[in-house]
Amino acid sequence: MQKIYIAGPDVFEKNSIEIGANLRALCSMYGFSGLYPMDNVVDFSQTKHKIASDIFEANAQMIKDADIVIANLNSFRGKESDSGTVWECGYAHALGKKVYGYIKTSSSYMEQFENKQARDGMFWDEEDRFIEDFNHPVNLMIACSCQEIITGDFEDVLKNISGI
Repeated sequence: MQKIYIAGPDVFEKNSIEIGANLRALCSMYGFSGLYPMDNVVDFSQTKHKIASDIFEANAQMIKDADIVIANLNSFRGKESDSGTVWECGYAHALGKKVYGYIKTSSSYMEQFENKQARDGMFWDEEDRFIEDFNHPVNLMIACSCQEIITGDFEDVLKNISGI
């Protein structure tokens, strides 16, 4: 049975354990085994740096053990995907894993900027920074590290990779 590492900022939600259980159940329903970061056992009586290091190592090991990574690439605390999730996707890609993302919007990254200005054939944001325009819903580095980014949710990706 193929293993799927479930990446995303869902681990920061109040009901993250329940979310993980639901996502793992969906994996099982489609014939996969789900690996959720909150399933790791970490000793929280240690120093904060040691706890952080243990979480990092445990999650990296889960990614190594996985065949596939499915990442929630929806905006988190701003316009961009969660930085930890982006790292997990890049790491999985570097390991040769199949990486899939999902996002609620079908609009391009460029279209997500409301107050952009055109100048010299390029677009600039409110802070006068260049906005990339490659017709992806996220930054090109994360978009190109994924086999595919699905407009929808976690189950939509499972359906896609299951051929349903």
